[in-house]
Amino acid sequence: MLASTSQAIAFEVTPATAATSVSATAALNKLPIKGRAPKTGYDRTNFSDGWGDIGYCDTRNYILKRDLTNITWRSSPDCTVATGTLHDPYTGKVIHFVRGVGSSLAVQIDHVVAVSDAWQKGAQQLGYSKRYAFYNDPLNLLAVDGPTNSSKGDGDAATWLPPNKGYRCAYVARQIAVKRKYSLWVTSAEKSAMARVLAGCPTQKLPN
Repeated sequence: MLASTSQAIAFEVTPATAATSVSATAALNKLPIKGRAPKTGYDRTNFSDGWGDIGYCDTRNYILKRDLTNITWRSSPDCTVATGTLHDPYTGKVIHFVRGVGSSLAVQIDHVVAVSDAWQKGAQQLGYSKRYAFYNDPLNLLAVDGPTNSSKGDGDAATWLPPNKGYRCAYVARQIAVKRKYSLWVTSAEKSAMARVLAGCPTQKLPN
């Protein structure tokens, strides 16, 4: 039985760029390498039946609050971002977010490790509560340019990297951190692509 979207998750608010002392390259070398499992049985509701809650915010608004600046709020419900400014990590563009039926799509919340990718690389073996945490974990979520996120689809590092080359090291490090946290694996092509990126930033650390 699926958990309610009102289920609360205890996460601390940390900047999307906060780093640990763990080397991304060292962590990558410890991830298991396997082939992609079949997508059989995949459904997003195997992870979550919508955004969960983090404190008094739903996860989407929590990430908007973390990643946007110049935020204004709606009077209700609580913690609803009305407008804000996103310095998009994927494109380098500045996007002015305005909540609305059409305009909200300009900024989307990306699962840095795509949900389908996770399913095919170990998440099938996780319990529901762990998959729910993966889906709503701020470590795996970024507010980004909507059309660019749509172009990414379910791609891993072997098939998609952010157009903004200056962000690729941080992006790959975040994927490694998520896969490490949730005991997910990488394919050989994915590991090679990550290693090529990290070769240009050998001191890159995993995000917090």
